[in-house]
Amino acid sequence: MNVNQSVPPVPSFGQPQPVYPGYHQSSYGGQSGSTAPTIPYGAYNGPVPGYQQTLPQGMSRAPPSSGAPPASTAQAPCGQAAYGQFGQGDVQNGPSSTVQMQRLPGSQPFGSPLAPVGNQPAVLQPYGPPPTSAQVTAQLSGMQISGAVAPAPPSSGLGYGPPTSLASASGSFPNSGLYGSYPQGQAPPLSQAQGHPGIQTSQRSAPSQASGFTPPASGGPRLPSMTGPLLPGQSFGGPSVSQPNHVSSPPPQALPPGTQMTGPLGPLPPMHSLQQPGYQPQQNGSFGPARGPQPNYGSPYPAAPTFGSQSGPQPLPPKRLDPDAIPSPIQVIEDDRNNRGTEPFVTGVRGQVPPLVTTNFLVKDQGNASPRYIRCTSYNIPCTSDMAKQAQVPLAAVIKPLASLPPEEASPYVVDHGESGPLRCNRCKAYMCPFMQFIEGGRRFQCCFCSCINDVPPQYFQHLDHTGKRVDAYDRPELSLGSYEFLATVDYCKNNKFPSPPAFIFMIDVSYNAIRTGLVRLLCEELKSLLDFLPREGGAEESAIRVGFVTYNKVLHFYNVKSSLAQPQMMVVSDVADMFVPLLDGFLVNVNESRAVITSLLDQIPEMFADTRETETVFVPVIQAGMEALKAAECAGKLFLFHTSLPIAEAPGKLKNRDDRKLINTDKEKTLFQPQTGAYQTLAKECVAQGCCVDLFLFPNQYVDVATLSVVPQLTGGSVYKYACFQVENDQERFLSDLRRDVQKVVGFDAVMRVRTSTGIRAVDFFGAFYMSNTTDVELAGLDGDKTVTVEFKHDDRLNEESGALLQCALLYTSCAGQRRLRIHNLALNCCTQLADLYRNCETDTLINYMAKFAYRGVLNSPVKAVRDTLITQCAQILACYRKNCASPSSAGQLILPECMKLLPVYLNCVLKSDVLQPGAEITTDDRAYVRQLVTSMDVAETNVFFYPRLLPLTKSPIESTTEPPAVRASEERLSNGDMYLLENGLNLFLWVGASVQQGVVQSLFSVSSFSQITSGLSVLPVLDNPLSKKVRGLIDSLRAQRSRYMKLIVVKQEDKLEMLFKHFLVEDKSLSGGASYVDFLCHMHKEIRQLLS
Repeated sequence: MNVNQSVPPVPSFGQPQPVYPGYHQSSYGGQSGSTAPTIPYGAYNGPVPGYQQTLPQGMSRAPPSSGAPPASTAQAPCGQAAYGQFGQGDVQNGPSSTVQMQRLPGSQPFGSPLAPVGNQPAVLQPYGPPPTSAQVTAQLSGMQISGAVAPAPPSSGLGYGPPTSLASASGSFPNSGLYGSYPQGQAPPLSQAQGHPGIQTSQRSAPSQASGFTPPASGGPRLPSMTGPLLPGQSFGGPSVSQPNHVSSPPPQALPPGTQMTGPLGPLPPMHSLQQPGYQPQQNGSFGPARGPQPNYGSPYPAAPTFGSQSGPQPLPPKRLDPDAIPSPIQVIEDDRNNRGTEPFVTGVRGQVPPLVTTNFLVKDQGNASPRYIRCTSYNIPCTSDMAKQAQVPLAAVIKPLASLPPEEASPYVVDHGESGPLRCNRCKAYMCPFMQFIEGGRRFQCCFCSCINDVPPQYFQHLDHTGKRVDAYDRPELSLGSYEFLATVDYCKNNKFPSPPAFIFMIDVSYNAIRTGLVRLLCEELKSLLDFLPREGGAEESAIRVGFVTYNKVLHFYNVKSSLAQPQMMVVSDVADMFVPLLDGFLVNVNESRAVITSLLDQIPEMFADTRETETVFVPVIQAGMEALKAAECAGKLFLFHTSLPIAEAPGKLKNRDDRKLINTDKEKTLFQPQTGAYQTLAKECVAQGCCVDLFLFPNQYVDVATLSVVPQLTGGSVYKYACFQVENDQERFLSDLRRDVQKVVGFDAVMRVRTSTGIRAVDFFGAFYMSNTTDVELAGLDGDKTVTVEFKHDDRLNEESGALLQCALLYTSCAGQRRLRIHNLALNCCTQLADLYRNCETDTLINYMAKFAYRGVLNSPVKAVRDTLITQCAQILACYRKNCASPSSAGQLILPECMKLLPVYLNCVLKSDVLQPGAEITTDDRAYVRQLVTSMDVAETNVFFYPRLLPLTKSPIESTTEPPAVRASEERLSNGDMYLLENGLNLFLWVGASVQQGVVQSLFSVSSFSQITSGLSVLPVLDNPLSKKVRGLIDSLRAQRSRYMKLIVVKQEDKLEMLFKHFLVEDKSLSGGASYVDFLCHMHKEIRQLLS
């Protein structure tokens, strides 16, 4: 059956309607009832009674409700804080109209008058009946909701794990308190008047059927699903759900194909049988399923009416949705590791979705760039712009051109074509790649990007084999690999001459603050040894990079460290308004030649300024001086700036303290993220033209206006490091580790990057740390292996399913040795005419990376609330389009998520709750600006752990185990007070110690005898000779090695004041700054989706 074809005789969701008619953007605040849909989905049996609509021809009316709801359920209470009309965490799944349901005469026959009442097959209700516990249990396929949660079975194919169909458990969520547990294998009872989204996800691999579950509608009584018990041997009705976009195979205990959750009545078969459907008895009353008493539940409703022939206990009060029943990031990551971590990822096939960033895997390049270099939001692009607009899935690539590879993978081959240079298309200038088509016996080639036919130069000619491939294809990297490098000719160099090797200039703040904290002494001591580790090419014995030194406060001091001198010479420039470099010869030197003079200088600097009382600093003139020095030496390079305070001295770029927390949540909040003055942008532009990249190390004790100071590093491709309230004893390890890594990492200088695409799409938008003077060239004074450039594509023509779409990223740069090179990455993507194919080939981690960068740029120009609302709308539209066009028809009460996007809500909620978009009271303006610019150039692996931190229990796994312990979900209720946990997000590292941890464990790790003696806020664990201490310290070292920045450890004791900081990172819980919990947000998303679809 065609995925996009509607099921006769009714369109999938009621009457045909435009895609998103009259969608009213809902916010987190109070919302009037009238914005909610007034028309529920007209599923298989027509509209809900009480809504005056004409029925489609031939359709019978759905069973009426047994009575009008009490006014209190139909009417939303005024001024509720949480989401719209409901109390904290309550979610409304039904119509939020204030119109009461009409009461129909009890004697009116249900369903079609032609069908005998007792024999009526089950039909899909507009807000379908809740599944019975047997159905829920059947569908949770291994994720039973019980005290002990069984692991889900791994899925087949490339999917993300078993299809998850989740049980609804109900409406009102208390802020605290644990969830009730249920006996093994038994699902929680479903709620009555207030409902929760059921969740259903569809696999991204092979076709089959999906299953879902339906929560009860809130705001009105449940509609009965049928009129009486099934007769023995009677078949049950229900639409087929077999559609080619769902789970690869039915999981254990899944519903039989063709069943939807429509609750016919019948005896309960044994759970393992997949052959015969049958469910718990269900009553006709207005409150959905009836059940016997269950643990942790209160008494039944008093005097609820029963109808029909059944009698029995009444339903019970609402209970919250079980968190184990909603998609778990931990489970998805684990399943992907198990399914895809063992085999190498071979890039030969077009449009393959790679393993997740959290999976360790090897890549074999066979014609497409490794996912370490390029990751896409979708590997199957819609053929038309209309289809792309309908789905709202952003088409973007996160490109990391100089990514470092694991030792088992070869670096890109360097191809030298001599003086003729790399072979390119004459029209679009794309470089030779594996997708170019050779014709006419190899004498010409057709460009795969623009279809232009080009002559092959005689020196490049080669014969074709019987398949039309060149016989030397596998001997040439550019014809067989996705990534490779060309040596550039002189035509690719500035002023048509080859570049000199780059230079590093260290510019040290020697004002009172820097001297007082011991920073200057620490830095000078470290530089003596660090200069031996400057980056070098391949097998070179020493680095070609030259170094220079400047110190500054209100004035600048330049140092002549020429090798022929016995002592360094200092020259002072006090006219900071008109900056110049007072010496050329002897400023930039080779480290080995001038070692004695450099060592002498680094010994003298801390002594020279030891008694300084100068507190004021300049900033812009310092960068100007470094840039002028590079210009005079005719080379590119990098400035390492070590700076402590707001530059308030009289000089260009002088700043004032404009920190104002009162602007938060106002329209002026965006000014906090914008630079104070235009001088910084102008300076950055000049730096880029010179190939001068700036790395800024900040050591502030108070506000330093990171938003302004970070403009130059941001636009030159540099990095910002921030060490608030720096103290040598606490922060030295973190600072020195970051500095060593920053100085040693491989950098491409004076770089230009261009992304070319095949006809039909083009690059329209770019995110990252770079400068753009036109619409196509990304200019980077420096680019290191940690930085990414995110590129968004839009359609400018129709794409072809057969030929697919191609991207080529070309980076022209100067290597550390001064060699001009071109690095090329190619990637071929599939194109589709079915939305289902788009949704089956998306990658949520890359999508979140793009959405976070999009939002973090948005706060520069729009109110933060508007940015948050835009994100929620887009996510709702993506999921609503899937629901409408790809999912099997089912009741509106189900939340159906595509398999490979089932984590979109949880991850998006983490972005919405992040410090930039929803700051807590303790977050400073500088911290927000710092994180904003940091995320801008993060890769997919970094944003993944940054927004959803890893929480690792330390005493669960055996002590002799050398592997990382399996992570648990980032929620307070996953913490056991008898255990310890490490939490990391790429920037922070916490060790949380529960109050009931065994005394022996405390002794082994902290060398104290009890919990109360552990120092809260400790940042270094004692080095003890016992297995536990070695294991935990080894784990901390391995976590740090995986991240691009050093994570300082903070030990947090349970119930300690530092615990508030730690809990900020438990992202599945409600945040103090007002961010929703995962469960609440999922319900909110469900409501948004239903609003779009109605």
